[in-house]
Amino acid sequence: MAKASITLPNGTVVNIEGTPEEVKHLLEFYSGQPAETPRLHSTKKSTSKKKATKKAETGSESVDYAKIVNLIKECEEAEAIEEQILDRASQVNRALLPLYIVHEYLANDHKLTSGEISKVTTDLGIPISQPNASRTLSGTASRYVIGDKVKKKGQPVRYKLSRRGVKYLKAVLEGTESGE
Repeated sequence: MAKASITLPNGTVVNIEGTPEEVKHLLEFYSGQPAETPRLHSTKKSTSKKKATKKAETGSESVDYAKIVNLIKECEEAEAIEEQILDRASQVNRALLPLYIVHEYLANDHKLTSGEISKVTTDLGIPISQPNASRTLSGTASRYVIGDKVKKKGQPVRYKLSRRGVKYLKAVLEGTESGE
């Protein structure tokens, strides 16, 4: 929010509060000429420090989606992945697949959010929307994943595959587990 005050020709003092664009428009209107940059006081606090702190708390480095997608397509288990997961309709298996790749081929370095899982599956051509991925991970697939915090509306939960999830997906890839 920006604030400005102007004195009209008749001596009336007007205090203006609004977005910088609104304040600029009103100043131009009442002065009859383009406004110089007025002293605007912002009531909105800087969030850059908060964002940096949040990133440090979650330990989230940027996830390379292309690398995960390429690993899925080119790893030694690529044929089994295509046959047992990508060509089948199990949303649980599809949602767990990026977590499995991170666990097996990226040394379990990253935890993924449902939005990141959605991006990977979309890049693979088997899109799972973010709300569906979130619902699946917190519901049916919850026994196979570990979240970093309790799920709250608007707060992303970062997931990684549990030991049970790794065992389950290996069984799916071998064809001994039918999936859900």
